[in-house]
Amino acid sequence: MRKNLRTWLWLAGVNLFISAFTFGGGYVVVPMVRRYFVERRQLFKEEELMGMAAVAQSTPGAIAINLSALAGYRVAGTPGAVISCLSALLPPLVVLGLVSMFYAAFVSNHVIAALLKGMQAGVAALIVDLVIDMCALIVNRRSRFMTALIPAAFIANFVLNINVALILGASCLLCLLMVFIQTRKAP
Repeated sequence: MRKNLRTWLWLAGVNLFISAFTFGGGYVVVPMVRRYFVERRQLFKEEELMGMAAVAQSTPGAIAINLSALAGYRVAGTPGAVISCLSALLPPLVVLGLVSMFYAAFVSNHVIAALLKGMQAGVAALIVDLVIDMCALIVNRRSRFMTALIPAAFIANFVLNINVALILGASCLLCLLMVFIQTRKAP
């Protein structure tokens, strides 16, 4: 029971910390989860984190909350998921409550506006780091198809101006087709 309590307290603390100090949405949380869950504590592997990030993105709700719940579940089952989810929800709720109370003061303050602009640069850097890591995982699998899908998706969106939802849908269908073909070839 003592081990469970320590694990639950750690989950609460790390998720409060991650949620309180990451700005910019769900993808910014992934490098932080990697740092604490994969690199420092080695509670699961990088591939498992990428799988959880994909599930967190595809399920309804905020990616950050979904990912924290999945990581908590992976570490401590249902209690870990509940603790992680609640811990990840608390900081944004407090911040939003404070911002709504003092909205008029925040809107007219140039220092806060400059601070938020600076945070945007940090968020962009974290997202670039995540994209590089995800691409490295794909390239390391040595799948020509998956490696070719990266520039194809980029060209489809930025050159041909195709909607991201259509690109994601087509990519999913192509991956399902690839898995279907591979399973039919397997003995």
